[in-house]
Amino acid sequence: MNERLRTAIIECGLTFEALPEACSVDPKTVGRWVAGRVPHRRHRWAVANCLTTEEIYLWPEQRTAPSAPEDAPSSPSEIIETYTNRASVPRDLWLSLLRDATQQIDVLVFSGTFFAQTNPHIARMLRERADAGVRIRLCFGDPDGTAVITRGREEGIGDTLAAKIRVSLTYYRELVRVSGCEIRLHDTTLYNSLFRYDDHLLANPHVWGQPASAKPILRLRNTATTEWFEPYTASFDAVWATARPWNPDKER
Repeated sequence: MNERLRTAIIECGLTFEALPEACSVDPKTVGRWVAGRVPHRRHRWAVANCLTTEEIYLWPEQRTAPSAPEDAPSSPSEIIETYTNRASVPRDLWLSLLRDATQQIDVLVFSGTFFAQTNPHIARMLRERADAGVRIRLCFGDPDGTAVITRGREEGIGDTLAAKIRVSLTYYRELVRVSGCEIRLHDTTLYNSLFRYDDHLLANPHVWGQPASAKPILRLRNTATTEWFEPYTASFDAVWATARPWNPDKER
């Protein structure tokens, strides 16, 4: 529940029907905002303006860059935000990016255990997106591959990484038979964990001998100048092309 937003609406004397009209959105959308969902930036600005308050007050986790001068050339940065580590990324952001995807969702990880453990409904949500026409590609490390063995040794955890991958895959077993959803296993050196939702991308760089969860995350968006976004998405496609389909019935 976003108590700050709820309180601001009440203090301004607005009804939950008036605010949607002022922001040109459906009343159910405002209800989801009050329940905790983070709006797109244009809507955050419109709500803050309507409630005569600051956007950063209503959504303190969404830090925004200073506005550019009106006569500045229109060239939005690909980098929207940076996070110290994976735990610093708001859970609502993971959920909203997944729910709002309309074209594709791509995930490239070794185990990605957190992806399911922090969202027990991940399989259902992905299935809903696939049913809505979203192309979903999930690429995990091959637990029997040399890359996973090497990574486990480098992190000093031995066979634990392979075991984590097998546990993580159990969450997605039902998706194997869902149209529009593919799951593959890769055996490549992974320099970044990648999470793509249409034109938004979360890139998690890896550091030798350290878990990816402790390293920073870059939140990127696809713009006219794709110096960051395109190389990351191209690397996903390259790994995906070499990965093998996951068949849970035949895996040990």
